[in-house]
Amino acid sequence: MDVETLKTTVVEFVRLHQEWAPFIVFGLAFGESLAIVSLFTPATVLLLAIGGMIGVVDLAFWPIWAGAAFGAALGDWVSYEVGRYLEDRAHNMWPLSRYQHMIARGEEFTRKYGVWAIFIGRFFGPARAFVPLAAGVFEMPRLPFQLANVSSALLWAFLMLAPGTGLGQWLH
Repeated sequence: MDVETLKTTVVEFVRLHQEWAPFIVFGLAFGESLAIVSLFTPATVLLLAIGGMIGVVDLAFWPIWAGAAFGAALGDWVSYEVGRYLEDRAHNMWPLSRYQHMIARGEEFTRKYGVWAIFIGRFFGPARAFVPLAAGVFEMPRLPFQLANVSSALLWAFLMLAPGTGLGQWLH
């Protein structure tokens, strides 16, 4: 199934089953935030499409926003905890061993920016899910990690959904 077919299918499902929208968005944001899984999850396209649909079919914005924010924060938290658990073994374990360049980029970014890497990294491409993994490997303290994780997830979810919501209402 190609991305366009997947997008059409998911958006149509959300339109027909609006009560499931927060849960679907949660799953998309969760997958988008997990190391490795994020590389195979076209969640950005789907989240933007669902955001655009919010204003058109009169979906409730805040529950969908909460689903996206919670999913993103939980996905980063899981990646972080995997990094803490695996430590340096993360480099040699499948499937992470197949993405050494992504792990290296996440580690370099985390070394350079510290806890700010968690906040900033959420907004930058496919490497975003590897930054929390690297923070876990480096044993970044949990409280600063979670503060950056949750605050960036709240903002990221808003920025993913709100522009499409406003544009959808304007076009409608």
